[in-house]
Amino acid sequence: MDINPAEITSVLKKQIEAYGREIEVESIGTVISIGDGVARISGLRDCQMSEMLEFPGDVFGIALNLEPDHVGAVLLGDFTKIKEGDTVKGTGKIMSVPVGEAMLGRVVDAIGRPLDGKGPIETEKFYPIEGQAPNVLERQPVHEPVQTGIKAIDAMIPVGRGQRELIIGDRQTGKTAVCIDTILNQKGKDLICIYVGIGQKMSTVKAVQEVLEKHGAMEYSIVVNAPASDPAAMQWLAPFCGCTIGEYFRDNSQHALVIYDDLYKHAMAWREVSLLLRRPPGREAFPGDVFNLHSRLLERAAKLSDEKGAGSLTALPIVEIQQGDVTAYIPTNVISITDGQIYLETDLFNAGVRPAVNVGLSVSRVGGAAQTKAMKKVAGTLRLEMAQYRELAAFTQFASDLDTATQNQLRRGERLVEVLKQAQYEPLEVEEQIYIIYAGTQRFLDDIPVAAVEQFQKELFTFMRDRHPEIGKEIREKKALSDDGFAKLKEAIAEFKKTFTA
Repeated sequence: MDINPAEITSVLKKQIEAYGREIEVESIGTVISIGDGVARISGLRDCQMSEMLEFPGDVFGIALNLEPDHVGAVLLGDFTKIKEGDTVKGTGKIMSVPVGEAMLGRVVDAIGRPLDGKGPIETEKFYPIEGQAPNVLERQPVHEPVQTGIKAIDAMIPVGRGQRELIIGDRQTGKTAVCIDTILNQKGKDLICIYVGIGQKMSTVKAVQEVLEKHGAMEYSIVVNAPASDPAAMQWLAPFCGCTIGEYFRDNSQHALVIYDDLYKHAMAWREVSLLLRRPPGREAFPGDVFNLHSRLLERAAKLSDEKGAGSLTALPIVEIQQGDVTAYIPTNVISITDGQIYLETDLFNAGVRPAVNVGLSVSRVGGAAQTKAMKKVAGTLRLEMAQYRELAAFTQFASDLDTATQNQLRRGERLVEVLKQAQYEPLEVEEQIYIIYAGTQRFLDDIPVAAVEQFQKELFTFMRDRHPEIGKEIREKKALSDDGFAKLKEAIAEFKKTFTA
């Protein structure tokens, strides 16, 4: 057998040229101590803030404390199997969640994993959970309404796309109900809704999901659930996950609405995490950065400029208070961050005024900019009349002899209160709201018994739909009503009133 040295040399040369030394470098650490969902880890010299860490048993954690001699991390998931001495790997990735159209109609946990048994989420897009809020030059003023379908809110405390409107009140005053009605009212519109349940009972979030499914709202909705049974770290992450999912739609020239239910429980979860990480406590044992926690979350809601695609992310945070105390630490923090608040009062709720909106303490700092021209014109006097009625009602409850003007004002106020009452899961289209508010403010209801106002409203809607559809069409298409249109509306209501019998 002949050996050809030239042939062997050429083969060896090719082998040497193709040889590549690939070295995999992993950042490795060791668990020093573990307890209550918090681990202290030695090693991990190159660890970044908010980096994802991989623990044994497919458990992940987030690095939150970068100390000189160790790293403090919170664990996501079942931490009971992790013990002292276990090896921890740094992933080099910042905490991210899946985003995209594939999320629609799904129920996910605080890190975007499906909880609804419908299989994996088919998306390759991931956004970091701590996004950068748009700066002033990337925003534009709020000028488009988010129609909640609730008369009292759309007329007096309007919410606009890109706004942050706080919903505040005691427990069981209808805070979540307002948000669910708002979601239901987006059917057939271009607004994607994200409901984030933080520290709620599993049954409560399941009930919300069932209502959305029953009314066909899940096709444009996403539910992020971190129930009370989840670790505090998951409850802390949930609103950031919901916000990140919404940001994807905002950045792609779409419109999204995110509801945080509720931020008081969120602050309590962050307090628990912070105290376990041995961070110093401040007022009410909350950590010093609890204001920053909520401001960096809510500042991400914005109406983007036309150059950025004109998308929007609207935030409706909920804060539960105790016995009407809006001056507590967390409520005052969130009030100062948001663009107004809707205050729901227990006394009104118990008196049968539902939604129990206290007009005096509720405010929208965007105001008429978030209303259509037609609604702005009709509802202009409503807030003033309601405020005057509340003042008169309080002043005259001890008086017996009242002059005619005062009696008339009280009578109109009673009917306006009745007009603003609304059943749950029955949001109204904007033209229907305009019909009944116009009837109330133009004194068509003054001589109708209070008990018959609801009947008047239902029959008026049917009459307008059947006899004068052109008025509703003009309001829907032009978002405004001409002087001629208002004259027609006045004639139509007068015509209906002649046929109405209580």
